[in-house]
Amino acid sequence: MHNNNVDYSLYLVTDRDCLGGKDLVATVEQALQGGATVVQVREKNLSTLEFFQVTSRIKSITDKYGIPLIVNDRADIALAVDAAGLHIGQEDLPLAVARRLLGPDKIIGVSASTLEEALLAQEQGADYLGVGAVFPTNTKDDADSVSLAALKSIKEQVRIPVVAIGGINRSNVQPVMETGIAGVAVVSAIIAAQDPYEAASDILQLIRA
Repeated sequence: MHNNNVDYSLYLVTDRDCLGGKDLVATVEQALQGGATVVQVREKNLSTLEFFQVTSRIKSITDKYGIPLIVNDRADIALAVDAAGLHIGQEDLPLAVARRLLGPDKIIGVSASTLEEALLAQEQGADYLGVGAVFPTNTKDDADSVSLAALKSIKEQVRIPVVAIGGINRSNVQPVMETGIAGVAVVSAIIAAQDPYEAASDILQLIRA
């Protein structure tokens, strides 16, 4: 297995819709200063050019802090900016195809909401799993829900790191981490925060506890 030295503790996922007027790149930088350990750029409503431009700008920030940048869904953008990796969902490019495009050294994460999906992704060579949604969330309306018991069961039956996603914030992060997983993916609890630095730092403290 490769890429197993990544710290997935506080996995920040971008969402321009919940910035509330803040600048995305500045918000990501503040979150990194606050302790975010991975950044995923997830943008559904941008042109390819805009997605490329915003990802390039974020990449210069993640490089500055030595933090891996993951691109959601778009293998072409991940390659274009030389990102650390790609995150794919069940409706995106098949893992084998993504791996062929990106090569053996890039991180590829896969979304899973069932044990079956998790085991298949592991077997096909995923580097980590994004499992959710553990709590109801506004950022993805089609997300299947996963109980904490199901999350724990997936964690116990796979060898690769598991990152929980879906409605995670400072008030509920501790029971999620108690399942033994590698980390949590956070969207609006940091991106929508008035002070993204403080929000990231608070959540990281709870994760580390």
